[in-house]
Amino acid sequence: MWWKINRLISAGLAGLTLILWTASTVQAKEGMWIPTLLQAVEGDMQAMGMHLTAEDIYSINEGSLKDAVVHFNGGCTAEMISSEGLLLTNHHCGFGQIAYHSTVEKDYLTDGFWAMTREDELANPDLVATFIDRIVDVTERVVSSEDRAEAMAAIVAEFTDETDLEGKVVAFDFGNSFYLITTRTFRDVRLVGAPPSAVGKFGGDTDNWVWPRHTGDFSMFRIYAGADNQPADYDLTNQPYRPGHHFPVDIGGIKEGDFTMVFGFPGTTQQYLTSDAVAHVIEVLNPMRIGMRDASIVVINAARAESAELRIAYADKQSSVANAWKKWKGQNKGLTELHALDQKRGFEADFNQRAAVAQNEQWLGVLQEIQDRNALLFPLIEARRLFIEMAYYGPDVLNFSLGFGGLIESWEELDASEELETELSKAKGSMVSFFRQYDPGVDEKLLAALVEPYVAAIRPAFLPTALSEFDGDGAAYARAIFSKSIFHDRDALAALLAKPSKKAFRKLKKDPIYKLIQSFRESYFTHVASDYRALSTEVDSLSAIYTQGLRSLFPERAFFPDANSTLRLTYGKVEGSSPYDGMTYLPFSTARGILQKYVPDNPDFDLPVDLVEALREGDWGDYADADGELPVCFTGSNHTTGGNSGSPAIDGDGHLIGINFDRSWESTMSDILFDENRCRNIMVDIRYVLWITDVYAGAHHLIEEMDVVR
Repeated sequence: MWWKINRLISAGLAGLTLILWTASTVQAKEGMWIPTLLQAVEGDMQAMGMHLTAEDIYSINEGSLKDAVVHFNGGCTAEMISSEGLLLTNHHCGFGQIAYHSTVEKDYLTDGFWAMTREDELANPDLVATFIDRIVDVTERVVSSEDRAEAMAAIVAEFTDETDLEGKVVAFDFGNSFYLITTRTFRDVRLVGAPPSAVGKFGGDTDNWVWPRHTGDFSMFRIYAGADNQPADYDLTNQPYRPGHHFPVDIGGIKEGDFTMVFGFPGTTQQYLTSDAVAHVIEVLNPMRIGMRDASIVVINAARAESAELRIAYADKQSSVANAWKKWKGQNKGLTELHALDQKRGFEADFNQRAAVAQNEQWLGVLQEIQDRNALLFPLIEARRLFIEMAYYGPDVLNFSLGFGGLIESWEELDASEELETELSKAKGSMVSFFRQYDPGVDEKLLAALVEPYVAAIRPAFLPTALSEFDGDGAAYARAIFSKSIFHDRDALAALLAKPSKKAFRKLKKDPIYKLIQSFRESYFTHVASDYRALSTEVDSLSAIYTQGLRSLFPERAFFPDANSTLRLTYGKVEGSSPYDGMTYLPFSTARGILQKYVPDNPDFDLPVDLVEALREGDWGDYADADGELPVCFTGSNHTTGGNSGSPAIDGDGHLIGINFDRSWESTMSDILFDENRCRNIMVDIRYVLWITDVYAGAHHLIEEMDVVR
């Protein structure tokens, strides 16, 4: 059942308290645990095969595992694997940087990239790597204050003033608890190595979210710091960062049933959605978003098939659009097959019954109050998601034009200050970056494809003014928008920026592309954003009461706080699954499966000729398993979600054994409903990572700087 796990978080206004009950009852699988509270589950983890202590995993006084875990690129996780700043993450997490450095002449997406010297490593504008300094429970101080915002600001200031740290007080469990999290961010992160996309994305959209998997989803970067080992802007004199801890890399081999941990930054889960909200996801929200991305993918895939330039230019966009698109399909399938609505409704009836016995009016009425607010919130959620789909996953030129907003809207104020040249310089820089990988024809087709499903899905009250001219012909509408705009025209923009004037930028205010994104934003921020925030806050406040009630009324069950992009640890074991009748998934895949899937000229399953030869030769070096095979991927019962991409998969000794990168198709509903018999995370085996790096790519110097455990 969705609520069953073998540990219990009991949360109240005083904070989160973990209560461990009989470890032999159920194997530990569900749950994303706050590192500072691991003492409560230390015994459980040790009983399952961990040979470390909670202090070894999280310590603020000594180097610990948490010092090797990195929040990477704003949305992924990475890990330190050497004392010289070498960092390992997923190929899809570094994909944007690999694409950024790729050209037709130097096609790193197709051919891979390996820096054979430190001088060859490639700088990446705006790429950052963030480490956790400490996590402190400040619940009592926040909830007892008259002004919570003021109290949180004071707490952050105490820990970060006159330091290089940043800090934030984060609410957990709908505001039942609060934790201060301080961080240190490094800004000089360079690309070191990446396999060909035929390795890093092997299987493509066909295999995405699917097991068995044969994807070498990894890339390598290096963090650089100033002479004092502190964060510094990019500079050739910077030195490799010396982390407080780095993971030994274990090639001794793992086997089915071995203990595993995944340590990273899971994005968001929604375990406490009420039944009406789950129905909304299944019946309205996911189909709406899938429809939008159906339209985008057709355009992007067709463009990428036209030329090498477009294949490279739109590789990153295709990947980002397609990933969630397939996840939402699997999520709906899993929620339906597991009868999520029946489970939720049955449990809610049980909750109300126990609340009545307890004679607690607040708990007895909270579910109905949540559903009453949800009825008002759902249309706003839909409008918000549609805005995101159009503004952030639709035509790239929309947000690009928005970047000129300061010059367009505030020319007179800027002209009277020293900031004008700075803003003009930023605009020129953004233009160079934007047009490196951009095609206006593709963007126009995207707008044509998206405007029709957008108008069909949006409620009239939230329709942007600019779309009032739309008469059902998406192609004609997009053609009219693009024919009268200069934002997609590199030469016209360059000429304008070469001779900027008040008159020219005043004219840009009427540019149809700029007007379109402004219309979307005006519609969203005028009619949606404020009410969305207010209602979401109300639902969160009621959900806090609901989760308090859960922990009081169901003491025999466990309820952990939802993921919220903060550092969490999940643990389980190496194991397969049997999601359907007559189907058994083994926990390992090997290099034999790569050749079995290999199809020349198939975009998802083609391979470089030299890799085919190397796989057929079967020289696995030090990286073979006990049966003489080369392991590629494995599955475990660790509870993961988006944001865990790139997370270290760690054994019971704290050694790196793989990199988390996906869940199985049958697990995509686990953000809302976790099923311990069905849900599995997918990790690339470190032995395949090292074989590709060492034997195939010849980058043995990278292996030499790691602490390899045999």
